[in-house]
Amino acid sequence: MKPVILVPTYNESETIVDLLKKLAQLHIARDFDVLVIDDNSPDNTANIVESLDIPWVQVLRRSHKDGLGSAYRAGFAQVLNSDIYSRVVTMDADGSHRVEDLPAMLDATDEPLSMTIGTRWITGGSVVNWPKSRQLLSRAGTRYARLALEIPLHDLTGGFRVYTKELLSQLNLDEMKASGYCYSLEMAMASELAGATMIEVPITFVERINGVSKMSRSIVFEALWRTTLWGVSRRLRPNADKLHYVK
Repeated sequence: MKPVILVPTYNESETIVDLLKKLAQLHIARDFDVLVIDDNSPDNTANIVESLDIPWVQVLRRSHKDGLGSAYRAGFAQVLNSDIYSRVVTMDADGSHRVEDLPAMLDATDEPLSMTIGTRWITGGSVVNWPKSRQLLSRAGTRYARLALEIPLHDLTGGFRVYTKELLSQLNLDEMKASGYCYSLEMAMASELAGATMIEVPITFVERINGVSKMSRSIVFEALWRTTLWGVSRRLRPNADKLHYVK
């Protein structure tokens, strides 16, 4: 069994080819597949990927743009229907998650029920091309989520992760509703409730150079609002939360 890397895309024609070229260099030493999950990109991202004709890269075409969380859940569903994968990597298409950091994340643990998080805000981690204001916003968001959800991780909003298939199989993925980047918070909370071992590996996060960021005020508001609701719920109804997220 091998890992599969899920890469959600929407108008990433300027970045996806470069990412796949870097993954091809790693593929020489490691066996893995890639599933590009495209939300009907107007810039023909899906067609570009398919035209490369890479045997270990597949494209999951979706009918419309429906958010990061929805894209990943669609990818998880496809992976869970296969019996050839042991781990699932979630990775951005824009180059912010470096291929160079992936081997350390894949090698971090062999625990069957685990989630490995690429972390910016621990010793050895860093960010490149981010202004101080953006760094402060990210750190503050993680600090608030850590306190609200009572999960002792240093980068709860980070999306560069490795989940074991066994962990994903134990989660009620269909019950998850987060659509933006707070999907990462919801997955961390669900994984913690499932009793997963959670490992943090330092990474270097690189702000995208090409293409357009999907971050918006509505995404930030969704994360703040949902985190607050989840925090209150975890204190008032902890058992109900576990029943909701864990099979």
